[in-house]
Amino acid sequence: MTREPSSDPKERHLRLRRALHPHPERVRDESFLTSGFFDPRDQVQVRYEMLRRHRVDEEPISRVTRRFGVSRPTFYQVAAQYEREGLSGLVPSKRGPKGPHKCTGEILEFVRERRAQAPDLPWEDLLQEVTVRFGVTLHRRTVERGLARQAKKGRSKTGRGSRRAPGME
Repeated sequence: MTREPSSDPKERHLRLRRALHPHPERVRDESFLTSGFFDPRDQVQVRYEMLRRHRVDEEPISRVTRRFGVSRPTFYQVAAQYEREGLSGLVPSKRGPKGPHKCTGEILEFVRERRAQAPDLPWEDLLQEVTVRFGVTLHRRTVERGLARQAKKGRSKTGRGSRRAPGME
Protein backbone atom coordinates (compact mmCIF):
# COMPACT_ATOMS: atom_id res chain seq x y z
CA MET A 1 0.00 0.00 0.00
CA THR A 2 1.53 3.31 -1.05
CA ARG A 3 0.75 6.55 0.70
CA GLU A 4 -0.39 9.57 -1.20
CA PRO A 5 1.80 12.63 -0.70
CA SER A 6 0.40 14.84 2.04
CA SER A 7 -0.76 18.36 1.32
CA ASP A 8 0.18 19.33 4.90
CA PRO A 9 3.54 21.17 4.77
CA LYS A 10 4.51 20.15 8.32
CA GLU A 11 3.86 16.49 7.58
CA ARG A 12 5.98 16.73 4.40
CA HIS A 13 8.73 18.47 6.38
CA LEU A 14 8.73 15.77 9.08
CA ARG A 15 8.69 12.98 6.49
CA LEU A 16 11.66 14.45 4.61
CA ARG A 17 13.67 14.58 7.83
CA ARG A 18 12.69 11.05 8.93
CA ALA A 19 10.91 12.55 11.96
CA LEU A 20 7.30 11.69 11.09
CA HIS A 21 5.89 9.51 13.84
CA PRO A 22 4.57 6.28 12.31
CA HIS A 23 1.82 5.96 14.96
CA PRO A 24 0.81 9.38 16.30
CA GLU A 25 -2.54 7.95 17.39
CA ARG A 26 -0.75 5.93 20.10
CA VAL A 27 0.43 9.09 21.88
CA ARG A 28 -2.04 9.67 24.72
CA ASP A 29 -0.10 12.19 26.77
CA GLU A 30 -2.36 15.08 27.80
CA SER A 31 -0.01 17.77 26.44
CA PHE A 32 -0.13 16.25 22.97
CA LEU A 33 -3.92 15.97 23.06
CA THR A 34 -4.72 19.50 24.27
CA SER A 35 -1.89 21.81 23.20
CA GLY A 36 -1.31 23.27 19.76
CA PHE A 37 2.43 23.36 20.47
CA PHE A 38 2.87 19.62 20.97
CA ASP A 39 2.39 17.58 17.81
CA PRO A 40 2.12 13.78 18.10
CA ARG A 41 3.26 13.52 14.46
CA ASP A 42 6.68 14.91 15.43
CA GLN A 43 8.54 11.85 16.64
CA VAL A 44 11.54 13.83 17.89
CA GLN A 45 9.29 15.99 20.05
CA VAL A 46 7.40 12.94 21.31
CA ARG A 47 10.64 11.17 22.24
CA TYR A 48 12.08 14.24 23.96
CA GLU A 49 8.94 14.79 26.01
CA MET A 50 8.81 11.10 26.89
CA LEU A 51 12.33 11.25 28.31
CA ARG A 52 11.64 14.57 30.03
CA ARG A 53 8.51 13.20 31.73
CA HIS A 54 10.61 10.47 33.30
CA ARG A 55 13.80 12.40 34.07
CA VAL A 56 12.45 15.81 35.07
CA ASP A 57 8.90 15.09 36.19
CA GLU A 58 10.09 11.77 37.70
CA GLU A 59 7.18 9.78 36.34
CA PRO A 60 7.64 6.00 36.40
CA ILE A 61 8.73 4.42 33.13
CA SER A 62 5.66 2.19 33.07
CA ARG A 63 3.35 5.22 33.09
CA VAL A 64 5.47 7.15 30.57
CA THR A 65 5.53 4.25 28.11
CA ARG A 66 1.73 3.90 28.32
CA ARG A 67 1.16 7.63 27.77
CA PHE A 68 3.55 7.81 24.83
CA GLY A 69 2.51 4.54 23.22
CA VAL A 70 5.89 2.78 23.26
CA SER A 71 7.25 -0.40 24.80
CA ARG A 72 9.73 -0.42 27.66
CA PRO A 73 12.55 -1.69 25.39
CA THR A 74 11.85 1.21 23.03
CA PHE A 75 12.03 3.65 25.94
CA TYR A 76 15.41 2.28 26.99
CA GLN A 77 16.72 2.35 23.41
CA VAL A 78 15.65 5.97 22.96
CA ALA A 79 17.20 6.91 26.31
CA ALA A 80 20.49 5.23 25.36
CA GLN A 81 20.56 6.95 21.97
CA TYR A 82 19.94 10.29 23.67
CA GLU A 83 22.79 9.62 26.12
CA ARG A 84 25.17 8.76 23.26
CA GLU A 85 24.17 11.36 20.68
CA GLY A 86 22.13 14.08 22.37
CA LEU A 87 19.16 15.53 20.49
CA SER A 88 20.27 14.08 17.16
CA GLY A 89 19.91 10.63 18.74
CA LEU A 90 16.16 11.22 18.93
CA VAL A 91 15.83 11.31 15.14
CA PRO A 92 15.02 7.78 13.97
CA SER A 93 17.94 6.30 12.07
CA LYS A 94 17.64 4.68 8.69
CA ARG A 95 16.64 1.06 8.87
CA GLY A 96 18.58 -1.79 7.37
CA PRO A 97 22.27 -2.36 6.76
CA LYS A 98 24.47 0.72 6.92
CA GLY A 99 27.02 -0.61 4.48
CA PRO A 100 28.36 -3.72 2.83
CA HIS A 101 28.59 -6.65 5.22
CA LYS A 102 30.11 -9.35 3.02
CA CYS A 103 32.52 -7.31 0.91
CA THR A 104 35.02 -6.38 3.62
CA GLY A 105 38.14 -4.26 3.40
CA GLU A 106 40.24 -7.41 3.65
CA ILE A 107 38.52 -8.88 0.60
CA LEU A 108 38.89 -5.65 -1.36
CA GLU A 109 42.60 -5.52 -0.54
CA PHE A 110 42.98 -9.13 -1.69
CA VAL A 111 41.18 -8.34 -4.97
CA ARG A 112 43.30 -5.23 -5.52
CA GLU A 113 46.51 -7.22 -4.97
CA ARG A 114 45.38 -10.08 -7.24
CA ARG A 115 44.39 -7.61 -10.01
CA ALA A 116 47.86 -6.02 -9.72
CA GLN A 117 49.59 -9.42 -9.87
CA ALA A 118 47.44 -10.80 -12.68
CA PRO A 119 45.62 -8.02 -14.57
CA ASP A 120 44.33 -10.50 -17.17
CA LEU A 121 42.77 -12.82 -14.57
CA PRO A 122 39.08 -13.19 -15.49
CA TRP A 123 36.61 -11.84 -12.93
CA GLU A 124 34.92 -15.23 -12.63
CA ASP A 125 38.21 -16.82 -11.55
CA LEU A 126 39.03 -14.00 -9.17
CA LEU A 127 35.60 -14.22 -7.55
CA GLN A 128 36.05 -17.98 -7.22
CA GLU A 129 39.34 -17.33 -5.37
CA VAL A 130 37.47 -14.96 -3.04
CA THR A 131 34.85 -17.64 -2.37
CA VAL A 132 37.48 -20.29 -1.61
CA ARG A 133 39.66 -18.03 0.54
CA PHE A 134 37.00 -16.05 2.45
CA GLY A 135 33.95 -18.32 2.27
CA VAL A 136 31.64 -15.68 0.74
CA THR A 137 30.12 -15.46 -2.70
CA LEU A 138 30.18 -11.98 -4.19
CA HIS A 139 28.90 -10.49 -7.40
CA ARG A 140 31.41 -8.72 -9.61
CA ARG A 141 29.52 -5.43 -9.39
CA THR A 142 29.58 -5.55 -5.57
CA VAL A 143 33.37 -5.81 -5.63
CA GLU A 144 33.68 -3.07 -8.26
CA ARG A 145 31.54 -0.72 -6.15
CA GLY A 146 33.60 -1.53 -3.07
CA LEU A 147 36.84 -0.76 -4.90
CA ALA A 148 35.40 2.50 -6.24
CA ARG A 149 34.21 3.48 -2.75
CA GLN A 150 37.68 2.86 -1.31
CA ALA A 151 39.32 4.81 -4.11
CA LYS A 152 36.96 7.72 -3.50
CA LYS A 153 37.70 7.71 0.24
CA GLY A 154 41.41 7.58 -0.48
CA ARG A 155 41.36 10.81 -2.52
CA SER A 156 43.29 13.72 -1.10
CA LYS A 157 41.39 16.34 0.88
CA THR A 158 42.10 18.91 -1.81
CA GLY A 159 39.46 17.64 -4.18
CA ARG A 160 37.03 19.71 -6.23
CA GLY A 161 35.97 22.96 -4.69
CA SER A 162 39.13 23.45 -2.66
CA ARG A 163 41.38 24.81 -5.37
CA ARG A 164 43.03 28.09 -4.61
CA ALA A 165 42.53 31.14 -6.73
CA PRO A 166 45.42 32.13 -9.01
CA GLY A 167 48.14 33.87 -7.07
CA MET A 168 47.02 32.32 -3.74
CA GLU A 169 49.45 29.36 -3.84
